[in-house]
Amino acid sequence: MSPGFASSVRPRWRDRLCAAACALALIVPVAPARAQEPATERNGLPSLGDSSSEDFSVGTERKIGDEILREIRVDPDYIDDPILLEYLQTIWQPLVAQARARGNISSDIDQRFAWEPFLVRDPSVNAFALPGGYVGVHLGLIAMTATRDELASVLAHEMSHVTQRHIARSIGNSKRQSLVSIAGLILGILAASRSGGADGAQAAIAGSQALAVQGQLNFSRDMEREADRVGFAVMSGAGFAPGGMAAMFEKLDQNSRLNDSGGFPYLRSHPLTSERIGEARARLGTAPPVAPVSVLEHTAAQARARVLMDTRVDALRRWQALDTERNLATAVPDKLLGAYESGLASTLLRDWPRADASIAYALGIVRGNPRSDARAERAVALLNVQSLLARGDTAKAASALQPYLSKSLNKDASRPVTLFAAQIALAGPADDAVMRQEASDLQTWVALYPNDSMAWTLLSQLWQRQSQPLRAIRADAESRYALGDLSGAAERLRAGQRRARESSSVDFIDASVIDSRLRDVEAQRRAIAADEKAGR
Repeated sequence: MSPGFASSVRPRWRDRLCAAACALALIVPVAPARAQEPATERNGLPSLGDSSSEDFSVGTERKIGDEILREIRVDPDYIDDPILLEYLQTIWQPLVAQARARGNISSDIDQRFAWEPFLVRDPSVNAFALPGGYVGVHLGLIAMTATRDELASVLAHEMSHVTQRHIARSIGNSKRQSLVSIAGLILGILAASRSGGADGAQAAIAGSQALAVQGQLNFSRDMEREADRVGFAVMSGAGFAPGGMAAMFEKLDQNSRLNDSGGFPYLRSHPLTSERIGEARARLGTAPPVAPVSVLEHTAAQARARVLMDTRVDALRRWQALDTERNLATAVPDKLLGAYESGLASTLLRDWPRADASIAYALGIVRGNPRSDARAERAVALLNVQSLLARGDTAKAASALQPYLSKSLNKDASRPVTLFAAQIALAGPADDAVMRQEASDLQTWVALYPNDSMAWTLLSQLWQRQSQPLRAIRADAESRYALGDLSGAAERLRAGQRRARESSSVDFIDASVIDSRLRDVEAQRRAIAADEKAGR
């Protein structure tokens, strides 16, 4: 990555996130943290005491988080990369399970909050918690972490902001404001920030700069320490090496001393002090030992994040050029890092010979090294499937994917494998039986994960190829709904109604589903419009 890249990226994402933070800051100024004895919450964990979190209800927090994420999902810097997201989930889900086991996730927020991480195409080293259980992760954070344990320490810290209700505490006197005022102001500033010369948005951002710079949601230092403490217990209990948090702190501290250059916003929103770093080191003696784990799967994720941070041609050519330098590396992870980066960059540049050479080299590393594991090999194999599918070689892509169709390394079905299988069915020779099977698999998937826009899109295409127009229209509408485009979803559902009226051979059940979903979507649109009107 070039030294100047961090300062030359589009500021849109940072401005919009800052705008959301400023909206909350403008509504309720955060009082300085008061020194007090830690109390005990009903979940049994040490806490900062009973603040006014009850005034900012669980439902309110989730609704505001949904409003913010609806804006985020339409931003080009929001990235849905199935392979990288699946890896992120392999770290996130054990943390959520451990938080539940420890009682950190109380019953009132377990079902109401989203517990969803998402990716942001941004090279800066950052992560942040949003209201309602959403946690954003910049690609730059994944790119700079050397192990899964370092990444887990950040995710556990951010999750602890959610489980300890720090957002609600930071808005302790929000009872003076109605939900519609909060959501309306957030949406108003976010909308203004998209309009170019938005004087109102700039004034709001400038006026709240002193508060926003302390963090996206203005967590106090006491809250940061609590998130450290609770997060450490969660990550170590989930089986991650406890040294990951201390290593991450030390790495951030070292980089801040050398040169931040705006690339480490995590250092400003999560102020590091010698006390916090010392506490992280001191906790190492209290954690149970953890068996060493191969770093190679994380290395593949790290390489993928680096390339996807900037997909401009010049940047891709720099990553591709690593195929001439990888043999100079002595450490196995470094060899894999360069080979994966070159293989992915060459795929995105559609330079198939160089992509094949780099991917073959990477596969040789993970298959021939005693420190390798099945997950690292799988990570490279999925890159191979992606590359073969991108060039239209569906036969080889299907062959490369086959070992992972019948056995999943996760308890649930694999999202990238499921999506790749559907893409292969669509791109390959017309085979009704195959497409029916893939449509059935996707139907099962979206029943479990209804907010998967990419899966709904592929399902729509499969139904269209099988001459099921109403099902295709409904799936297309659900794809738009999952992205927060309620207007687009309603438009597609109305198109489905028109199609049903014009056809004499309509499946009554399909038509009824479209009618029901349109009523639901329209009801949500009216509720949002009422909130915005009341907020104005």
